Amino acid sequence: MKLITSKDNPRLKSIRRLAQDSQAYRKLGLVWLEGDHLCRAALAHGVKPELAIFSESIWQASEFEWSQCASEVWTVPDDLFAGLSGLESPAKMGFLLTLPLAPNLDPQAATVVLDRLQDAGNVGAILRSASAFGFKQVLAIKGTAGLWSPKVLRAGMGAHFGLSLIEAARLQDLQSLQVPLLGTDVHEGPFLHELVQQGLLPQKCAWVLGHEGQGVSPDLMAIVQQKVRIAQPGGEESLNVATAAAICLHASATAKL
Repeated sequence: MKLITSKDNPRLKSIRRLAQDSQAYRKLGLVWLEGDHLCRAALAHGVKPELAIFSESIWQASEFEWSQCASEVWTVPDDLFAGLSGLESPAKMGFLLTLPLAPNLDPQAATVVLDRLQDAGNVGAILRSASAFGFKQVLAIKGTAGLWSPKVLRAGMGAHFGLSLIEAARLQDLQSLQVPLLGTDVHEGPFLHELVQQGLLPQKCAWVLGHEGQGVSPDLMAIVQQKVRIAQPGGEESLNVATAAAICLHASATAKL
C-alpha cells in the first residue's frame, strides 16, 4: 500500500479526467470505477484492476478486505479523494482498469442494438436489463452515449462485466447477425403481447432500440425483419426507451418458459 498526498500526481490527474469527461476513457484507454458496488461487480467477474484507490478513512476500516484486490493499492487523504470524484457524495474508493478490448461480434448471440441513444441513464438501465434477461451482446451505433463513461457505468450497476460490448457498430455489423432483428416502433407492426400470445416472438433475437426523440433510423429500420409495438392502454403516445427495452427483453426471454 502506498500513501499519495499530491493532487498533481499524474495518475490522479488521469482519474480526475476520467471521472469528469464522458469521452476520456476512449482517449486514455482507461476506465474509472467509483464505489463499492461497481468494484465488487468487477472482481466478481474476474476483473483485476491495475490500481485501487481508497480514502484514508475507508482504508482504516477495511484494509484486510481489500489489500489484495489490485496489482497496486494507494490510499489518499479524504479531501483529495473528494477532488477525484464525479459524485456529489464521493464513494471513497475506486478502481482504475484498462479499457477492455472490444470483443468479436457473435452473429448467433441474443443482442441489443442501441441506435444513437443519448441519455447515459437510459443506456446504463438498458445494459442492466440486457444482462438480467440474457441478451449478452450489445452493439452501440455511433452517436450512442459512451458505454464506459462514468454515468453509464453507474446506471449499469455492474452489468458491463457480464456483457460483450461493441461500440461504433455499423450497419454491416447488424447485417451479419444471424438472429431475427426486431425494431420498436410507435405506429407500425403487431403488438408485442399479440406476438407472445401467438407464440411468434423469438427468444433469441436482436432488439433494435432507437434514439429517444427520433426512434430507430430509417437505414436500420429497413433491415429489421419485424416492427413491434407496445400496447399502452393508458393512452400515452410513447414510453421511455429504457422502459420499452425492459418490456421487450423480458418478453423475449420468457417467451418459451
